[in-house]
Amino acid sequence: MAKRKAVQDREVAGKTVEKGLLIVHTGPGKGKSTAAFGLALRMLGRGGRVGVVQFIKGAWQTGEAEAFSAFGDKVVWHTMGEGFTWETQDLVRDRAAAARAFERVRELMADDSIDLLVLDELNIALRYDYLDLADVVATLTNRRPGLHVVVTGRNAKPELVAAADLVTEMGLVKHHFAAGVKAQAGIEF
Repeated sequence: MAKRKAVQDREVAGKTVEKGLLIVHTGPGKGKSTAAFGLALRMLGRGGRVGVVQFIKGAWQTGEAEAFSAFGDKVVWHTMGEGFTWETQDLVRDRAAAARAFERVRELMADDSIDLLVLDELNIALRYDYLDLADVVATLTNRRPGLHVVVTGRNAKPELVAAADLVTEMGLVKHHFAAGVKAQAGIEF
């Protein structure tokens, strides 16, 4: 173990860059938003301030929004979606909602008091072309140096993956929906 510790210590000592990260949580498995909210809790635990913009969710009250409200002004929360496109059946409305949400993202990115920004389900908005991909990637890439941004949602675009510092793909092994179990409070929302 002493040899292992020496190797580990050398590796850690070689890491000298500190910067805001662009993190992408994608894939077909459950847990993308949950992991992002875990990072938000970690940032809050370190005294940081968090911004959240939810791009798709909006048709229901989520447990995470309720829980994070307990942090007062340490969390800035914006649920700006109108539900999934198969619910709204209105592409123009969906695109307008996504545009409003991304304008809010720009505002939060300009707020120096925000340390971590969670862009929940932004990948879904990009998948359905609600927003201009090149503009989104450029905006996120050109963020201020210390700002961490987490983007969630299935089917992350290759351009966003290429621009990111960290990409985690949540794999699906088994899901309770396949057995007829409905979405449940405290688990899915």
